[in-house]
Amino acid sequence: MRRRYRKFIGAALMLSFVVCYALAAMALAQSRPLLEASKLFQGIGYAILGIAWILPLMPLIKWMEGGGE
Repeated sequence: MRRRYRKFIGAALMLSFVVCYALAAMALAQSRPLLEASKLFQGIGYAILGIAWILPLMPLIKWMEGGGE
């Protein structure tokens, strides 16, 4: 598959994943355990939710950049 097509498919998948992840992260941020936690735990929880989307996307990014041509 040509690199151009891989990047297009990867970008579409990435966009759809980020939208779904944002909705799930917002729901988790409004959950009772996080809202009732201390400010320190809330900050840690929000930081984790803010950067956790990167890990599942790393294989997709590597696939988009990989291959011959």
